[in-house]
Amino acid sequence: MKLLQLWVKAPQLRGADLLIVGECVKEVNPQVFEEMSKGKVVLSACPEGESALIYGKIGTIIRASRPRSITVLTIDGSPHCFLLHAAVNEAIFIIGNEIPRKHYVLVNGTELVEISPDAVRVARYLHIVEQIIRRDPSILRNLERCSLEYLHSRGKY
Repeated sequence: MKLLQLWVKAPQLRGADLLIVGECVKEVNPQVFEEMSKGKVVLSACPEGESALIYGKIGTIIRASRPRSITVLTIDGSPHCFLLHAAVNEAIFIIGNEIPRKHYVLVNGTELVEISPDAVRVARYLHIVEQIIRRDPSILRNLERCSLEYLHSRGKY
């Protein structure tokens, strides 16, 4: 179901385990999508093609339907997919309900990696990210594995 096209009090949401997934995940890695979907109500969204209403919609679903848990699954490195992670964290903060949640990304479309809500928070604060890079510049080698933009900036792509 599309996140923005679903009524926030739809019966299937009440007390459900939700999977909020980037729209392209199912096409990029159908096996991971199927595995992560088991036993969950799947809500897909693409912040690139949809509005910032996602933030409010997630918060309203939490308030109106009180899901049991929320899992977020997106493509790593996608700036618009990142918004789904940030929206869940922010909605939980605004509503004030602590709901069990997990965040996952697909690295290069294949490797499933769990990330913490704190990693999402840190990513929003670029000055902290800059401090991390300055302390350990070797992490940029990991960026080379994932980012064509970074490779291009270094004349390697």
